[in-house]
Amino acid sequence: MSRQVQVTFDTSDPHRLAAWWADLLGYAVEDGHDLVSGLLESGVITDADVMDLNGRLFSKDAVAASDPDDNGPRLYFQRVPEPKVVKNRVHLEIPVSQEELDDEVQSVTRAGASFVEFRSHRGHRWPVMRDPEGNEFCLH
Repeated sequence: MSRQVQVTFDTSDPHRLAAWWADLLGYAVEDGHDLVSGLLESGVITDADVMDLNGRLFSKDAVAASDPDDNGPRLYFQRVPEPKVVKNRVHLEIPVSQEELDDEVQSVTRAGASFVEFRSHRGHRWPVMRDPEGNEFCLH
């Protein structure tokens, strides 16, 4: 039996980071309007817990992005008070052909990522990158 996987990011700004990753991966930020509206109406959450983005209600502290083709894992972004201070124990790897690698590093850097270093093993070269909040990921 296969299982759907969700990868959770701790972040200081869930909506900004969700939009950044959705753009990078071709994902869509999930519309939580109906869920949030129902929680508001039932009193589970208050107006202080929500935000309006383009006329749609979202939780202030959490949002998800998913693959519109349902091939990749769901990404969940939750607000935490503390900043990231150490290396990730888990990271995402984004497939990129070796021929497009240098151009993709430049493109992702222009989009807000930071380049850490190139690594290589047995003729395969890949860059280690960081997203706008410092979470490591690789292009390979």
